[in-house]
Amino acid sequence: MNKIISYDEAVSRIKDGMTIMIGGFLGVGNPHGLIDALIKKGVKDLTIIANDTAFTEIGIGKLIVNKMAKKVIASHIGTNKETGRQMSEGETEVVLVPQGTLAEQVRAGGAGLGGFLTPTGVGTIVEEGKQKITIDGKDYILELPLKADVALVGGSMVDKKGNVFYNKTTRNFNPLIAMAAETVIVEAEKIVEVGEIDPHLVMTPGEVVDYIVEGVSHE
Repeated sequence: MNKIISYDEAVSRIKDGMTIMIGGFLGVGNPHGLIDALIKKGVKDLTIIANDTAFTEIGIGKLIVNKMAKKVIASHIGTNKETGRQMSEGETEVVLVPQGTLAEQVRAGGAGLGGFLTPTGVGTIVEEGKQKITIDGKDYILELPLKADVALVGGSMVDKKGNVFYNKTTRNFNPLIAMAAETVIVEAEKIVEVGEIDPHLVMTPGEVVDYIVEGVSHE
């Protein structure tokens, strides 16, 4: 199966109202070309799950500026004033999650777990509406897994079977989200032949990657 497709073919798989996960950390490791293609298509009412919303002019932030999200689940939004404005004015629902909890929710989704217990957030607004469990006298919050319809991954080097290597800090949330979505689309900075990536450097296995687009640098 040839997994390499065009940007137009890739974003045709993303519909209004879908839940999408996007890799990256303050723009580093974002699939920038896929984000631009989504903006061009004009998809709306998305639920976006990501570590952050980057900056107004970079990466995920551009989706926020173009008002393409109805809901954002992220660990922080402080570098994107537009996300904060939309949240304050009730234009976009923003759910702020402690970063480690968010990462574990995505990992649990990918691993098929029913949830996990964490003491993070006990006694704060984080626990509101959630089940608490006491074990050996200590309170924990039951956090549920997160999954998505589509994961948009930024890869540094990807072979034609979809095996992915992430360069340095571009790795961040990308391997986690690649395991937690029904459809996984990787934007590759460079596409290589099978065997050109040292197996020890494969960070996302090709078995979980559905489609590849050849894109731009994620540095």
